[in-house]
Amino acid sequence: KGWCFPSVEVKVELTLLGKEKDPGVKSANGKASPFSDCRPNGALEHCSDEDSAAAAPLRLYKPPDYLEASVCHVKDLENGQMREVDLGSGRALLIKEHGEFSAMGHKCPHYGAPLVKGILSKGHVRCPWHGACFNIVTGDIEEFPGLDSLPTFQVTFLVRFDLQSQKRSKAMARCSAVNSSTGFSQVLICLVSPGPAGLVCAETLRQEGFTDRIVMCTMDKHPPYDRPKLSKSLESTAEQLRLRSIDFLQAHDIELLTEKEAVAVDIKTRAVTFQDDSRMEYRKLFIATGSKPKLMNYKGQDVRNVFHLRTPEDANSVARLANNKNAVIVGTSFVGMEVAAALTDKAHSVSIIGIEAIPFRKALGEKVGKAIMKLKEVVLKSGKVLRADVCVIGTGSGPATGFLKQSGVHMDSKGFVPVNKTMQTNVDGVFAGGDIVTFPFPGRGNKKVNIPHWQMAHVHGRAAALGMMGRPTEIKTVPYFWSAMFGKSLRYAGYGDGFDDVIIQGDVDELKFVAFYTRGEEVVAVASMNYDPIVSRVAEVLRSGKMIRKRDVE
Repeated sequence: KGWCFPSVEVKVELTLLGKEKDPGVKSANGKASPFSDCRPNGALEHCSDEDSAAAAPLRLYKPPDYLEASVCHVKDLENGQMREVDLGSGRALLIKEHGEFSAMGHKCPHYGAPLVKGILSKGHVRCPWHGACFNIVTGDIEEFPGLDSLPTFQVTFLVRFDLQSQKRSKAMARCSAVNSSTGFSQVLICLVSPGPAGLVCAETLRQEGFTDRIVMCTMDKHPPYDRPKLSKSLESTAEQLRLRSIDFLQAHDIELLTEKEAVAVDIKTRAVTFQDDSRMEYRKLFIATGSKPKLMNYKGQDVRNVFHLRTPEDANSVARLANNKNAVIVGTSFVGMEVAAALTDKAHSVSIIGIEAIPFRKALGEKVGKAIMKLKEVVLKSGKVLRADVCVIGTGSGPATGFLKQSGVHMDSKGFVPVNKTMQTNVDGVFAGGDIVTFPFPGRGNKKVNIPHWQMAHVHGRAAALGMMGRPTEIKTVPYFWSAMFGKSLRYAGYGDGFDDVIIQGDVDELKFVAFYTRGEEVVAVASMNYDPIVSRVAEVLRSGKMIRKRDVE
């Protein structure tokens, strides 16, 4: 008899089945569907009591962190299926693909999404919430967002589950000679706010065996933190939002200099000058200074109840000042609408002022924008005076690249920095990434585009690090974006700029829908609410290089 015994230590006494042929999935036009290789998982199940009784009893191994328990019969798991198995003291994800079994952590290390509800395709699992991908053999993160990989468990005749952690950091090299007293750095990473591009760049360098000095400089006073969550969770502290701790950075010889704003770059001497007049030379430079808010003129520029929401302290102040008071949000951007949603349970009143009749119309289309607008009354009448005990300005942003104007690093008319496939600028040894760049996007024939998504910043950081080390890699990532408003999550994948039609399935008014954005006959992006994991499924198809046509979704 063959049984599958996952646990902290899962004994698999079975002969693995031969490769099973999956039935082809056909689309309405009779041709093979582009979705046929990307399968959403079945409902979360566990083995029956009958199976459990027939298997070996629960017993502990040494060390005490390991145990053995029966979870299912081998035939209970079909090809292309995942199962979250309950082991009493923890859970793990059991996977079967092409007749082979594998096992790894069951939660996405980014924000704990249950991966059993994600998409299994061609050797990796894609998170249903934010689109991160993990290799089912190694557990390594292959698509962002997130920094950590997943623990994996041997699947031969013994499957081991270490239930103490559901995330894993890749092995990293150590710096062979650190001398922070010198003004020289092999790799200097300049940031305005400590975001993911610089952090992923530094970590990738260490993961790939780089042993020289790495210095990250930021004008912020905090270690890297999850900035997109500021507008969704106003009361979160910098420590709660942090991506990596100071101890983690120190353990991997990544130096972090806070409150250190770059004001000039000299490409001839390969040096960066900071606001405190200090100077640091570099061999490789990565610029990921992010975006800065677009300023607007208003009376009383020094008032203390107007915010652009740039830091955890800003978010905390907004939450405190808005308690049972009147809040006004200027701008119908995603940030503005998220702040409005976060304040509905705290403020006495929340008013949103926008110049557009329908929010998100350019990004999501008229129908989706109207549906979201119904969640909140939007104040659009000019000349109306609103009482504001606290005001948040979310009228957009631009690249924080002013300090590069006399540097020789090329910028376009809007201040964006064009880069090549390795994220290198026109200057040898100077790389850039994140919100400030336009980069060749394969999904549009390598046209240079700007995609200011949190997830893409991770991708840029990794690509830049590999470029620095002479190991260029092509960016094949599908852009993935998410937002949370009024208890509803919006997910979006692809690059829909310039879409000419929207095909909607489901009920937009009930906010349970999927919207396919097309250019000509090609689906270029998808958005959904309460329709998981469709966005991750479409992202998988786009990542594989297959084209989704209108007729495939109609």
